[in-house]
Amino acid sequence: MKRLVVIDSLNLFMRNYHASGFLSSHGPPVGGLLGYLRSLQKCIRECKPDEIIIVWDGPGGSTKKRKLYSNYKAGRKPVKINRGNSFLTDEEEEKNVLWQQSRLLEYLNNFPVIQIMEPQVEADDLIAFVTKNHKYNGWIKIIVSSDKDFIQLCDKETVLHRPMQSETLTWKNVIEKFGIHPNNFTIARAMEGDKSDNIAGVKGVGLKSVRKYLPFLSESKTYLLSDIEEYCKKKIEEGIKAKFYHSVLDNMNLIDENYRIMQLYTPNISAQVAQSTRQVLRDFVYELNVTGTKTMLLEDRIGDSNFEEMYALFKRIVVENK
Repeated sequence: MKRLVVIDSLNLFMRNYHASGFLSSHGPPVGGLLGYLRSLQKCIRECKPDEIIIVWDGPGGSTKKRKLYSNYKAGRKPVKINRGNSFLTDEEEEKNVLWQQSRLLEYLNNFPVIQIMEPQVEADDLIAFVTKNHKYNGWIKIIVSSDKDFIQLCDKETVLHRPMQSETLTWKNVIEKFGIHPNNFTIARAMEGDKSDNIAGVKGVGLKSVRKYLPFLSESKTYLLSDIEEYCKKKIEEGIKAKFYHSVLDNMNLIDENYRIMQLYTPNISAQVAQSTRQVLRDFVYELNVTGTKTMLLEDRIGDSNFEEMYALFKRIVVENK
């Protein structure tokens, strides 16, 4: 089976930015940029993809979900200064992270990788749309992200690779690990909430208690919130005194709101964005500019980095798509 790697790009960049304090030979921090390229090389070495799609959050990407939930991603802590950036002021730090991101886009434009970014669309929804695209039916789709929201997309052809956690989740080991089928994972997450996105959950409810009190969510059948509500009422009528059932019933409106924000089963994109994304996937021209990349590495004073393994795989992708 052919393999498609789909990268949650901002997630991968920020993880490397936080972890790496690498400085260029003339001073400015380049940890996010260099760490990303190294992670990309490691990823393609391990996954051996036939195609790579890199997805970015578009400008104003959270706008639609903030209309549903005003506190969505509100109050997030500022970017942590990585180990090599302690000499930068807050303003310099902000400028540096933006420079590294924009420079990374230029590097990636030298590679035979498809980059997708749409205004007012989050990467999550585009990634969900791409993995469901008919072009990739019969392919193994590997989503690269540390974000647990993508667990809901795991199926017989789609896996989630979480490099920072050193784990790869298939639909089978999702059930083994959490006792919840990917088809029902968003219901569980809607109850638990997501602190990273400032989405409040039901107090005292987490994935472990969902597994314990709603064991049927391990089934492949897709359950609705109305099924959850009916089950909880039934348990209370039977005299089961677990606080869990009362907490869920008292917070059904919250759970419903969270579900609509967190679900990726039906990506939140317009028909126009769907059409333009299909066109990009269909018409992309696969090209590789090794000389240009090496020139950029020298300009950024990180020219001693070895990416020959990555170039070799990119050359194969170009040849196979001619």
